[in-house]
Amino acid sequence: MGGMGIVWLLVFAAIAIAGPIQDTPTLTMLAALGIFQFLEPRMQAFQTHRGKAAAAGIRILLCYLLIGYTGALNSSYFLILLLPVVGAATTMGGWATVIVTALAMLSFLSFLFFLDFADLSRFILDWKELFLRAVFYPVVGLLTYQLAEANRLEAKKSQETAKELARANEELVKAEAAVRRSERLAALGQLTAGLAHELRNPLGTIRASAEMLKKTTNDESGLGKEMIEYITSEVDRANSLVTRFLEFARPLPLKPAATDIHEVIDRAVQQYERSADRPEVSIYKNYDPAVRPVSLDGEWMERVFYNLLRNAAEASPVGGSVTVKTRMANGFVEAAVIDRGSGITPEHRESIFNPFFTTKPSGVGLGLAIVTKILDEHGGRILVESEPGHGSVFRVQMPV
Repeated sequence: MGGMGIVWLLVFAAIAIAGPIQDTPTLTMLAALGIFQFLEPRMQAFQTHRGKAAAAGIRILLCYLLIGYTGALNSSYFLILLLPVVGAATTMGGWATVIVTALAMLSFLSFLFFLDFADLSRFILDWKELFLRAVFYPVVGLLTYQLAEANRLEAKKSQETAKELARANEELVKAEAAVRRSERLAALGQLTAGLAHELRNPLGTIRASAEMLKKTTNDESGLGKEMIEYITSEVDRANSLVTRFLEFARPLPLKPAATDIHEVIDRAVQQYERSADRPEVSIYKNYDPAVRPVSLDGEWMERVFYNLLRNAAEASPVGGSVTVKTRMANGFVEAAVIDRGSGITPEHRESIFNPFFTTKPSGVGLGLAIVTKILDEHGGRILVESEPGHGSVFRVQMPV
């Protein structure tokens, strides 16, 4: 833009030097046109629709004064009126170009009214020349508009192509992340399955031994029985953890059927509200009646929403709220679990679905990994939006 402004100034300087009339008014009007042509692209006021119309009007006025002063219909500067015409054709719409072209042509022809009609006979031989000069404006305006419109269409196509490429690249990045996560899940699943089977046998032996010891001990102080209870409870906790490992590792026995996802969410909410150790938060439902039944396994999807509700509640402050919102979204049934808690830091957002990753002191890191596994088996997906300190949104999307 800066280079073109300098070019315009040089062009008007050359016109002033080569022009047939070089008196002060003529040079002043040429300088005004050159300066306006230089400043107009740099002034924000002229970049709106009204601003562009005003700029076209200013150009026509300056050109009209220059032509009128330098000979009117016989002026050598009659082509200067092409400036507003070309400017409108390149920066404004079709109708605006027609209007500006008509105004430029009428401005030039208006000098007919200044002729002495008593001596009009001496201009009869110049009517053809006058007609040709007037026709230059719509011809140049039309050609310029067609060229500018073709360039605008090409630019629009390029922008759409760039947007498509950006979307494709984003989808590719997501697909690569999903493939990496699937590979990690497969490897960890195999390791977990083997480890869990190896742990179950000794855990069973330890618990059975503790039960036998409890029946045969005669500890009067009760310390022995207390230690046995402690061993039993810890074995049960470890066995529960092993069970969760196996659920994560083995293929899911899905029994899909057409199911109302709202009923699944309701059962998950009821299960959460029956939990003895649940955080004290309020759960609100915002269901879209347009949501259609989806083919899914109700029991497994209930676990998905239970895990998400519990995570949202644990991230929320005491007395806070969690919202479950459903809607139809681009061929998916979407259920969003929304909290206003601590949020997830950007560096953790990529890892939260990995097994054994957790930021909770007593967490295992399998909750979201199992959620991802269940959704993958259903052909669904989960998206997360989070801002530290402002909460998180987990969007479960199931194909219709």
